Amino acid sequence: MKKLALIALCLLGTSLYAQTPKWAAKARKAVVSVITYDKDNNIKATGNGFFIRDNGTAVTDYTLFKGAERAVVIDTDGKEYPVDCILGANSIYDVVKFRIKTEEKVSFLSPESAKAAQGSTVYLLPYASQKDASPQRGTVNSVTTVETQYQYYTLGLKTNEKAVSLPVTNEQGQLIGMIQRSAEADSPSSYALDATFAANLTLSALSSMDYTLRSIGIRKGLPEDLKEAEVCLMMMSGNSTSAEDYQALVEDFIRQFPDQHEGYLRRATHRIDSAADSTAYPAAEADIQQAIEKSSKKDEACYSAAKLIFQAIAGGIRYSAWTLERAISLIDEAIAINPLPLYTQTKGDLYFARQDYAQAFELYTVVNQSQLRSAESLFSAARCKQLLGAHEEALALMDSTVNFFGEQLTIKAAPYVFQRGQMKAEQQLFREAVLDYNEYERLSLGKASAEFYYIREQAEMQCRLYQQALNDINKAVELSPGNVGYIVEQVAVCTRFSQHEQAIEAAKAGIAIDPQNSDLYRMMGFCQLQLGQKEEGKSSLLKAKELGDPNADELIQKYTK
Repeated sequence: MKKLALIALCLLGTSLYAQTPKWAAKARKAVVSVITYDKDNNIKATGNGFFIRDNGTAVTDYTLFKGAERAVVIDTDGKEYPVDCILGANSIYDVVKFRIKTEEKVSFLSPESAKAAQGSTVYLLPYASQKDASPQRGTVNSVTTVETQYQYYTLGLKTNEKAVSLPVTNEQGQLIGMIQRSAEADSPSSYALDATFAANLTLSALSSMDYTLRSIGIRKGLPEDLKEAEVCLMMMSGNSTSAEDYQALVEDFIRQFPDQHEGYLRRATHRIDSAADSTAYPAAEADIQQAIEKSSKKDEACYSAAKLIFQAIAGGIRYSAWTLERAISLIDEAIAINPLPLYTQTKGDLYFARQDYAQAFELYTVVNQSQLRSAESLFSAARCKQLLGAHEEALALMDSTVNFFGEQLTIKAAPYVFQRGQMKAEQQLFREAVLDYNEYERLSLGKASAEFYYIREQAEMQCRLYQQALNDINKAVELSPGNVGYIVEQVAVCTRFSQHEQAIEAAKAGIAIDPQNSDLYRMMGFCQLQLGQKEEGKSSLLKAKELGDPNADELIQKYTK
């Protein structure tokens, strides 16, 4: 009898062991515990998740992460990893994809295209800290399609809250889904979302505006698509993203797209911009070299590297490896590979910066004979001729620049119309300059600055348009009442046209801002004397003399005896 009982017990043990698939122990290593924390670093929630890639990419339920500021995962061996970034989320199906910080490869369940048919057997893997490592067995009661291509399973498998986001496999151990939160705690059935739905979650360039993602305080990763990732990097560089998070995004880009120069050059730029001193420059230079060496588009890499070096020099950075000659050499490499007019334009800019205006002009001429011909390239050529002293040629090119916009000029032409006016004023063609300034004012749609009105007033004085000059200097002071230089000019113009009372009031306003301005005291004193205010005038002139005005004493001798 005892022998029969022992045989029965052995047979029962053999049967139970057979019910545990051989792949289960390995598959279970992909399951992790997830702990999220709030802004005060208190535990917010705990749950399950599992890795779907060996780089530490995992999925779990969105509810676990909503409102979280930090999170960690703990694997079946008890090892803890911090969550690095969020890679996608969907609040409707309560799922989120994320990646942990790890340099090691992890065990994972591949979200293959395997599907489970109705009536087939499935297994629910145990959570990471569960002592019993045996998977729970169930069946597929029904299958529906969601989002046009994904499976949604109703399982003959009783679960509880502890099972949410655990992986479900078929009999071969292939991942098919993840357990969803059930509305009925005592339901004999459970529900699983197709694992490929979670795996295919991704980000876009506009993800920063997505409410579901914004509700998670953990930083977001990059889109998987190259173009989307490039746009995302560009957008993140100009908003409130912290330097640390932006640096992490750049590292993500380099990791995802190691043969794209954009990542290395953005890291170099970030290092330069964030540098407290020159110690960061060698690392930035190493990034520039990597960008060129690893890029699949060498000409674009050389062009972008040349632009970066040029910008660093223009920004006042002095580093031995970054010179105009180096930038020109890089542009020459780009042109040798692909002679684009854009590269020639940049080479012209580099020669212009080197003050080799003749060579720069030749390069701009090449551009102006290409499809890249633009107002900017025409203006660049005009500036070269101006600096070479060929003023008539410069003006002719400025005419071409303005004419580039057609007969009906718009606000886009305004800067070039103004620059043509400046060139005319420098050549003492003041009336013609004023005509361009008038056109600029019309095109700027009421947005002309105080400086503009001061500049036009100077030209108007030269061609005896006195009333217009007085109106413009008054406008300049109105727009910038704290600029003492404009006030000095206003007082001078009023004095010249014998508007003594207005000159005195303007001088007093200027002195209130700058009590040490001797010009204002001298001109105010003169106007006071002209109005018969002898004592006030003398006092003002004496103050001007005290402040070092060289002309005040002569006025005192002439008008106060």
